[in-house]
Amino acid sequence: MVDLSKPKKNSLWGTIGEFLQIGFGIFLASIGLKAFLLPNGFIDGGVTGVSLLVQTFVDIDFSILFIGFSMPFLFLAYFKISKQVFLKSIISIICLALVIYFENFERLTEDKLLISIFGGLFLGMGIGISLRNGAVLDAAEIIGIYLNQRFGISIGKIILGFNIILFSVTALVTSIETALYSVLAYFVTARVTDLIIEGFEDFIGIMIVSRYPGKIKHIIIEQLGAGITVYQGMGGYGLEIHDEEKPIIHSIINRIDLRKMHNLINQIDPDAFVVEFDVNNVKGGVLRRYLRN
Repeated sequence: MVDLSKPKKNSLWGTIGEFLQIGFGIFLASIGLKAFLLPNGFIDGGVTGVSLLVQTFVDIDFSILFIGFSMPFLFLAYFKISKQVFLKSIISIICLALVIYFENFERLTEDKLLISIFGGLFLGMGIGISLRNGAVLDAAEIIGIYLNQRFGISIGKIILGFNIILFSVTALVTSIETALYSVLAYFVTARVTDLIIEGFEDFIGIMIVSRYPGKIKHIIIEQLGAGITVYQGMGGYGLEIHDEEKPIIHSIINRIDLRKMHNLINQIDPDAFVVEFDVNNVKGGVLRRYLRN
């Protein structure tokens, strides 16, 4: 999840680049809504879903409902998160509403499964690109950020709880089938949003303790092209603590290189102690560099 509460300072060209990317995200999100979800009565999570659900009962355009339901959350962002988030988000939400209002996409398919998948795909790409550039297209994210800062509750849990209530109401007032397809669209949207924000590379952290640390370091750098960090530590087992310091090798690699890493380690030290752990985010440093022979 992008931390929107800590705005970045950008140059003029950087700001222009951000708004161009946000504009592209708005266009993709509008395709997901206008060409797939809206014409077929499917809903998504958050404020978008609330607006779509209410539209089934009142003769008010989606764009007006979307802006109206978003405003309380946007004012919360202004007073409690940051004015930069408020500015970017209100511009983005109004632009999205206008694009949806004037856009005239034809219904591309009547297959409900394709509608859920591709509607979620386009909407997720749009939301993800906008979030990466500091703008919120669905204002429900703002309440998640605020409650996370105030009470320490996970943003994902807050949004999940909000959407459980929303889809439960959908099942009661429309149909269970519509609710189920809407849940599918929501999960596609959420997954694609995560991929856009976090990237497609999946990194793994590796900690290695070996009798042959020099050789292990050599193969990681030379044959995998990955960077390493070496700590000095002491081991122990049961009630015994060994005072002798041992090098602890730490590296981060792409998941696709994990099997190769194990094979290389086993060639040198089959009894090496190896710990793997997921890496959610990496910033700075050199993850990978390809060394010349």
